[in-house]
Formats: sequence, structure tokens, C-alpha cells
Amino acid sequence: MDIEQARYNMVESQIRTWEVLDQEVLDLLSVVKRERFVPEKWRELAFADMEIPLGQGQSMWPPKLEARALQELGLKKTDMVLEVGTGSGYFCALLAALTQHVYSVEIHPELAERAAKTLKAEGITNVTLEIGDASHGWNKHAPYDVIVLTGSVPLLIETYQQDLKPGGRLFAIVGDPPVMEAKLITCAAPGAYASIDLFETCVAPLVNAPQPERFVF
Repeated sequence: MDIEQARYNMVESQIRTWEVLDQEVLDLLSVVKRERFVPEKWRELAFADMEIPLGQGQSMWPPKLEARALQELGLKKTDMVLEVGTGSGYFCALLAALTQHVYSVEIHPELAERAAKTLKAEGITNVTLEIGDASHGWNKHAPYDVIVLTGSVPLLIETYQQDLKPGGRLFAIVGDPPVMEAKLITCAAPGAYASIDLFETCVAPLVNAPQPERFVF
């Protein structure tokens, strides 16, 4: 496989066509090598428009979703970020390239260990990986400029919003299969939030995500 041609095709056929036009984001996809974060058995599919299995029931987002989320967040070099769900470490690496520091929390120790090794091998140092359950929030380093949930949630609890600084942004995918909504929530002032629906998608749920009350007949 011609890796650079495959990467170029990914950007041109998948990512640009998904309304990702931010040149800084597009350039970053050539700098942070996605294939190095993909499990070896799936490496031939590193640039495919699909979720890639990581084990533990987890998977990498499709490339177009990663790029679109980066663009919508409008990241700044001064941002302090919380990522809920480290997974492969690839999205963490993308966040780290555009911000000051990323705190990434993973519930599966095996995934966290693998991600830590890859991030270290890639020379990415402005990341703190932590093992734990952040499905109900992670205020250890709050407040944050940016929070990203890499698993979907059927119900978005207010805890994450409350951990944002004024001007902070939260990216979350909310809903139940087969259709979910990617949302960007901005903290306008303490206790005041604005929410924008970005696009429809469907990704695996966050482990232990809070559940709404459901009627049982």
C-alpha cells in the first residue's frame, strides 16, 4: 500500500467532502500519522471510512468524524482539554498538536497502556493519560477550555458543562442508535450554555454512560 497516497485519498475523498476545510486541520492529518495508532491487524484499513476495532468493545472514529470534530471545536494553543475515552490515542494526539495540554481518561487499562506507548514513540509529551471512569465527569483538572466525549451518550448530563471555563466548548454525540446528533455546547458564562446541533452520526456508547429513565410496558 502506498501510505501517502492513501492518506491523500482519505483527505480528499472523505474529509473535504464532509465540510472540513480548515487548512490547519487538513495539514495536521499529514503530520500525525494515523496508521501508527491503528492495531497492526487493521493497519491496511487505517485510512478507510470506517470505525476500526481496538479491542475491549472499543473502536476508533472514522477519519472524517475526527477531522470534523477538530474543526468544530476551534482549538487554540492555550486550551486545556479533557478527553473522555483515550482509545488508540490518535485523537488525543491530534488534540495535543493544537492545544496546550490534554488530560485523557480511559476506563480500560490495556488501551491506556497501548496509547501511552504510541504517544511516547511519537514524541507527544503535552498529554496526561489517566485510568478511570469519567462517564459522570472528571473534575480533577477542571475547569477546562475543551471537553470531548469520544463515546456517545443517550443523555448528556450537566456535569461536563459545569466543568467548562467561560468560552469553553464541549463536543458530544448524543442519542440512541441508529441516529445520534453531534452537538457543540459553549459556556457563555457560568451557568449559561449555548448548544448547536452539528450533524447526525452514530458511534459506540461511552462505557457506563448515564441512562435516561425509560418506560417499561
